[in-house]
Amino acid sequence: MIVVAGEALIDLVVTAEGQRAVPGGSPANVAVTLARLDQPVRLLARLATDDYGRQLVEHLSANRVDLEWAVRAEEPTSVAVATLNAAGQASYEFRLAGAADWQWTPQELPELAGSPAIALHTGSLALALAPGAEALEGMLARERRRDGLTVSIDLNLRPSIVTDRAAEQERVRRQIRLAHLVKASDEDLAWLYPDRSVADVMTEWRAAGVSCAVVTRGGEDAWLLAPDGSLHEEPAVRTTVVDTVGAGDSFTGGLLAALADLDALGDRPADRLAAVAPQQWGTVLRQAATVAALTCGRRGADPPRRAEVAEFLNPTAS
Repeated sequence: MIVVAGEALIDLVVTAEGQRAVPGGSPANVAVTLARLDQPVRLLARLATDDYGRQLVEHLSANRVDLEWAVRAEEPTSVAVATLNAAGQASYEFRLAGAADWQWTPQELPELAGSPAIALHTGSLALALAPGAEALEGMLARERRRDGLTVSIDLNLRPSIVTDRAAEQERVRRQIRLAHLVKASDEDLAWLYPDRSVADVMTEWRAAGVSCAVVTRGGEDAWLLAPDGSLHEEPAVRTTVVDTVGAGDSFTGGLLAALADLDALGDRPADRLAAVAPQQWGTVLRQAATVAALTCGRRGADPPRRAEVAEFLNPTAS
């Protein structure tokens, strides 16, 4: 089982035709992607009891995301207003003050020792916004020390919300040391480190104890720095883009699912990732890129199911 921790919010998607309320939030999108790829997944989220919160519960449950550890919160649901341009690219405005997602306390977070969890994934605003970020960071630190499962972080920075670049650099520097797997986009790194190359940042992460660093580069390709120091590149899968909502999250879900299929997640996480063969890294990136491309080919954060990915990767087998 993969445990995903973080926000589940509502995207108010605004287009020329009007607006619609759809479930979203980076960690929640990752969880749905994993579930659709037939990976057992449990979401650690604080879900409000308002109408939007009920919509989120229905959506997650319908997609077979386990909510046993979810907290039913009195605070309201977070809302992100996603405005799509003519190319389908989304820009976001967030309504987060006093919302449920950011109020974690250490007492609300479960002990993962003894559970069937093979990985703990989090990231995005959940690791950036007080007061809950501190509690989640403490959980990551505990699991890194225990060495009983793979710790994964997707930076997914939001400079429009957390604007202090120096503080974010320090936060990321501190938190990536707790992770075995770190994923970011080139846009994340361009804002965080405007004077540094992607390759330089990935090398620094590896020196800090990250076993596997992955950087996506939009419609171009994805780079993966493996535990042995080798760099693997995989071109983006070509598709007709409807919009990019949830594309990065679905890539992350596809990446984790591919690693789970290889038995590369679990106890002794650094050793498991080091055991992935060089040729297998290309397969891992190809699956992740395919999941992201299929998501871009439809409206909203609507990741594909396992059979759709398999058919796309091997159409002659169907």
